[in-house]
Amino acid sequence: MRSPQGHRNGESPSPHHHNHHRPPQTHFHSTVAAKKLRRFNSLILLLRLASFSFSLASAVFMLTNSRGDGSPHWYDFDAFRFVLVANAIVAVYSVFELGASVWEISRETTVWPEAFQVWFDFGHDQAFTYMLLAGGSGAAGVARTMRGSETCAENAAFCTQTYISLGLGFASFLFLAFSSCLSGFRVASFLITGSRFHV
Repeated sequence: MRSPQGHRNGESPSPHHHNHHRPPQTHFHSTVAAKKLRRFNSLILLLRLASFSFSLASAVFMLTNSRGDGSPHWYDFDAFRFVLVANAIVAVYSVFELGASVWEISRETTVWPEAFQVWFDFGHDQAFTYMLLAGGSGAAGVARTMRGSETCAENAAFCTQTYISLGLGFASFLFLAFSSCLSGFRVASFLITGSRFHV
């Protein structure tokens, strides 16, 4: 007759005893998902930071593009005014999104309810990406026209600074477009799985 002690010390432990030390599979999956979500959000944070930096620089270069009497000014051209306003708006928007990204990484939750947050990010990314593209394209056409005229021949510094501002604005557009792709992925993931990111 096997004693209770012998049963506990036997060579064939019960399945319940064996499974007691096995790591829960769901915990493993949730840990992997959390790490992937953190990397995903960190990438968005870097793109937001780049977009902010280039849009702010573009707005500053355009705002300071005045050479005194007899020289053109940025506010003399509708297209250049639009570039300044568009990049200033994107810079302000990027500051908010940077704060939201830092909050999400540190707190592991969105600033606003998740459904509202993913649609807010995607909608504004799309709108501001189009705004930067439209403004940059229109201003580039004006800049090309100026390049073949006496304006740039007599005011080379003004035209050079204009080109720099437009180039910085285009870089901001690219980074914001990448952010828009990722925010679009978050919307699709949310609609399919009910989460911003799903493994």
